Amino acid sequence: MEHLIIEIFRSSNNDDMYLYVKKADGLKVVPDALMARFGSGVSVMTMLLKEGQKLARADATTVIQSLKTQGFYLQMPAAKDECFLNLYKTPTEAAY
Repeated sequence: MEHLIIEIFRSSNNDDMYLYVKKADGLKVVPDALMARFGSGVSVMTMLLKEGQKLARADATTVIQSLKTQGFYLQMPAAKDECFLNLYKTPTEAAY
């Protein structure tokens, strides 16, 4: 069973966007173009990641493979359901 010590960073620019990197490498392995969009990373957690481990919105095996091949794993925000976006419109704008 494979395992890595990782650090997870939250984006300062985009809600619910996270970067997983090896603790030893930090953000230096992330391409500059991605960091420009991601913003300054705010460290939220350091953990031991094991294959088959339960993560909130990512598959541990996929994260480990991505860390091995590209040095990082980018977790994008979940897609928003269109019907919930109408809650913030005035009644005349909402499509019922």
